[in-house]
Amino acid sequence: MNKYEIVFIIKADLEESVIKDTVKSFENVLTDMDAKIVNSKEMGQKKLAYPIKDSIRGYYYLLNVEATPKAIKEFDRKALIDEKILRHLIVKEEE
Repeated sequence: MNKYEIVFIIKADLEESVIKDTVKSFENVLTDMDAKIVNSKEMGQKKLAYPIKDSIRGYYYLLNVEATPKAIKEFDRKALIDEKILRHLIVKEEE
C-alpha cells in the first residue's frame, strides 16, 4: 500500500451535519476498499483565493491514508461527481 495525502474542500453554505456526513462518506469510500486512514484533520472554514462554483468560502479537510491505487481512483471518481466537493487534491507521498 502507498501513502497518500488528500485535501478536499466542501461548500461552506451547507449545514454542519451535511458537511460531517460528506466527510464520513468519503472516509468510508476509502475504508470500504481496505485503506487505512492514518490522520483525519479538519482545517476549518477559509476564504478561497478565487470563486469556485459560485462559492467564496469552503471547509478544508486533510486526510493522510495508506491505500491501494484502486481505492484512490474510486475516491477521485466520487469526489469529481459529488457537487458538495468544490476541489480535491491527491498527492502520493515519497517512500
